[in-house]
Order: sequence, then C-alpha cells, then structure tokens
Amino acid sequence: MALTGFFLISFLIVHCSINATIFYDDGGKIFTICAHFMATNPIIRTLEIVLILGFLIHIIQGLLLWRQNKNARPIKYAYDDNSASKWYSRSMTLLGTLILLFLVIHTRNFWIPNRIHQFNTGEELPLYQMMLSKFRSPIEVIIYLFGCFSLFWHLLHGFKSAFQTLGWNHRRYNGLISFSGTAFSIIVPFILAMMPVAIYFQWLK
Repeated sequence: MALTGFFLISFLIVHCSINATIFYDDGGKIFTICAHFMATNPIIRTLEIVLILGFLIHIIQGLLLWRQNKNARPIKYAYDDNSASKWYSRSMTLLGTLILLFLVIHTRNFWIPNRIHQFNTGEELPLYQMMLSKFRSPIEVIIYLFGCFSLFWHLLHGFKSAFQTLGWNHRRYNGLISFSGTAFSIIVPFILAMMPVAIYFQWLK
C-alpha cells in the first residue's frame, strides 16, 4: 500500500502541475502544449499503463487490507476507544471508494473521450474548451469539489503513514515528514479544486 501510494503521489504531482497551467489565463495555450506532450510522448503513454496498474493494485490492496482487518476481529469491542486515532485514518477504505467513484467520473469526462478520439482520428480533443464547457455546470463543480475534499483526507493520513509503514521514520525527521504530508494534502487538492471553481465563476476564459 505504501509503495503504490507513493507512486500515485508522484502522479498527483505531475497531474496537478500540468493542470495548474490553466491559471496562466492565456486561453489554455500552455495547458494545451503540456496536454499534447502528455498525450503524444511514447514514454508517457507507456507510463499510463503502469499508472492504471498502480491504481488497480492500490485499490485491491486496500480492499484486502480492509478485509484482513475485519476478519482479524469478527466480534467488535464492547467499547471502542478511538481517541488514539483520527476518524479519517479509520475511514481510508471509504475515502478511497469515494475517490474511485470520482476518478470514474473524471476519466469519463476527459481522459477516455480524448483517448478514443485520438485512437480513431489521430487528433486530440480541445481539452481546455471541454473544461470550460463542463465546469459551467454547478453539479459538475460540486462533484469535483467533493472528490478533492475526499482526496485531502485520504492524503492527510496516507502520506505520513506510508513513511511509517516503510520504516522511514525517525524523531529527527518526523516533524518534517508530518509538515510535508500536511502541506501536500492541502496544496494539491486545493489547486485541483480551484480549477472548476475558477472556471465556473469565469475567472478564467
């Protein structure tokens, strides 16, 4: 879970960085250049397959871990003392499921249509214009905000716990790891969430 989690975190950094180029407010020129590179570079296209496998493995591992924990104690405690853990650390399976549902919607909106069109015609869809059109709907904006909110809580626990799982924790560095994890959990979902918000309120055109 930790290794696939780190791999998906690296994807989030790239994905967020490219999407953040829409804030240049240049009519999507820089964003289109970056999206074209990601869609045509053979190395990136190969890594897409690895990325899909990474998602699938992470999901399967999460479900297996949830089942293992559930089977380890089929009878609940008479009294659950949850003071030692945060609610989001106990809800990683739920949060992961919500993120998965969000990813299905997200890929259906952009990635899948673009890849199908590219396969059939050899050309790419105008993704920036698709974003402008899609995020005129308040329902779509709310869905994306909800997905980013779920991602925030998932990362808030997952980032720091991945270091602990791999044994990469030491009292000298734990403070830095905790700060970096919290900052990452806030910054990335915030940037992703601001995209539909900025488009909906026409801060970007």
